[in-house]
Amino acid sequence: MKNILVLCTGNSCRSQLAEGYLRYFAGDKATIYSAGIETHGVNPKAIQVMAEDHIDISGHTSNHVDEYLSIQFDDVITVCDNANEACPFFPGGVTRFHENFPDPAKATGSAEEIMDEFRRVRDLIKVYSLNFVQTQIKNQVTP
Repeated sequence: MKNILVLCTGNSCRSQLAEGYLRYFAGDKATIYSAGIETHGVNPKAIQVMAEDHIDISGHTSNHVDEYLSIQFDDVITVCDNANEACPFFPGGVTRFHENFPDPAKATGSAEEIMDEFRRVRDLIKVYSLNFVQTQIKNQVTP
């Protein structure tokens, strides 16, 4: 079974969304972790938009990447440029992946416009996560 880390700046939105979808799509074929270069707490809007898609991330915690330095990861996925640039070295045969998703926490406008941006980013991460599981984890998984 693969150990996969999703890394973001604050481990509050993008990495939490990706962790939720990767866990859902990978099932028991991988252990998924998420962390940040900093910890900002799990964003309530991220929890809300995932619940709209029937995935519960309300029990997730915001973790600092240093908490996981002793884990042997197979893959590390950075979901923002800042995390990609600040990503620490992980020993062993770690494969790094990078995709710079927009930060929905920086959305402006009305409450509905902000939620629409969270949903848009959620949907981008959902597609990425499904593709990642289908191409990088053995015994391809279908939703």
